[in-house]
Amino acid sequence: MADAPAALLDPGHIAMLAKGISAIVASRNAALRPSVMRAMGSHIRPDASLVTVFLRRSQSVQLLHDIESTGQIAVVFSEPFTHRTLQLKAPRARVRAAEPGDLPLLQDYRHSMQEEVGRVGYGPAYVAAMLSAPLDDLVAVEFTPTAAFDQTPGPRAGRPVEPARP
Repeated sequence: MADAPAALLDPGHIAMLAKGISAIVASRNAALRPSVMRAMGSHIRPDASLVTVFLRRSQSVQLLHDIESTGQIAVVFSEPFTHRTLQLKAPRARVRAAEPGDLPLLQDYRHSMQEEVGRVGYGPAYVAAMLSAPLDDLVAVEFTPTAAFDQTPGPRAGRPVEPARP
């Protein structure tokens, strides 16, 4: 019997993403033209098997079209204070409507971002305005990461993350 594949992210990476940090979502069209938008929230399952990012439908028309057309997604997660940054990629992202059950995840994300961005001098009102969106304008994009890269500025930037060891 073959060994199970190594987990893509170690517990430190999962904890970093789970606390709720800045997330920028990107995709591309068939001609490789990029599209990008700030996420309004994010969530990662404890085992990192599913990542969800929330986007404003009204502001993400091209990005959502590209994700739905190609399935391709790349998300850059970054801690504003330290610039510690991780990029996740996946080939088969799925878009669904945001649901009332997503509200606690969005609220937790906003509170975490208020703390994170507050560390660099911006108050809670700034973050609340930046992440303000009615639920009926939000969509959830779900994906299982298949690649992860260290994007923290410095000598390791761009290198694949070493798979977690059991």
